[in-house]
Amino acid sequence: MVVETLTVSDFPEILSRKNMLAIIVFSIMLGLAVSKNGGKDSLVGKLLNNLNNVIMTIISFIMKLAPIGLGAYFANLVGEFGPELIGNYGRLLAVYYPLIIIYVVIFFPLYAYFAGGKIGVRRMSKNIIKPMVTSFATQSSVATLPVNKNACNNIGVSEDISDIILPLGCTMHMDGSVISSIFKIAFLFGIYGIPYTGIDVYAKSMMVAILSAFVLSGAPGGGLVGEMLIVSLFNFPPESFPIIATIGFLVDPAATMANASGDTIASMMVTRIVEGKNWIRKKDVASE
Repeated sequence: MVVETLTVSDFPEILSRKNMLAIIVFSIMLGLAVSKNGGKDSLVGKLLNNLNNVIMTIISFIMKLAPIGLGAYFANLVGEFGPELIGNYGRLLAVYYPLIIIYVVIFFPLYAYFAGGKIGVRRMSKNIIKPMVTSFATQSSVATLPVNKNACNNIGVSEDISDIILPLGCTMHMDGSVISSIFKIAFLFGIYGIPYTGIDVYAKSMMVAILSAFVLSGAPGGGLVGEMLIVSLFNFPPESFPIIATIGFLVDPAATMANASGDTIASMMVTRIVEGKNWIRKKDVASE
């Protein structure tokens, strides 16, 4: 399964939407090879850079009309499936949002306890609300950076650590997005009446969820690329893409809240590993 997912039997097949993971692997290898042979100043590097600019320009043209096309297509879906589709979205949200709340309420304190014991839990609870509200409202991990930075300072995390961990967390700490990817996959299985069972299905779901959330999060339009990856690897019909793209918009506030506010706790955990389990007490003594 892994070999079939990462490779193709014939090179022209790599350009098919059904083999997105293979083309990602090929792109990484090509990028490494170009960097070893002159990088962006080489002939191939300049060609790829110009080609990228051309493609991005074409995409910008398409994206100007995309909202109209997506709206028309979704209207057609609603007309075809009626209230059933809306009800499915409602049930998904009724499960996803409480699950994120449960995750935050249970696991954030556990992470904070590992990072700083009972004192860590108290300080986390006192300072985590603003990052949560900011990330939920802005739906942006980057916009939450200053608030997370202030929370880390109040908790006692060293600036040397928070200055590194918080920016990295914007593209690497994606637990809410991973959970939402699993929901998207399960949703499509349900829509098409496919049994969501089997170790291979679960393993593939986890792999795709992690890849789409972590690896592609830093890329422009990474969320949409991740959703295309889901459609491609599970061989869903192309019309599935707008369905899960809509899910992405609906769950993004809660997903971003879990992603971004968790960056502060990640900074606490790294501090505990780097400076020892008594780092909070040491900071308190040093500040007195």
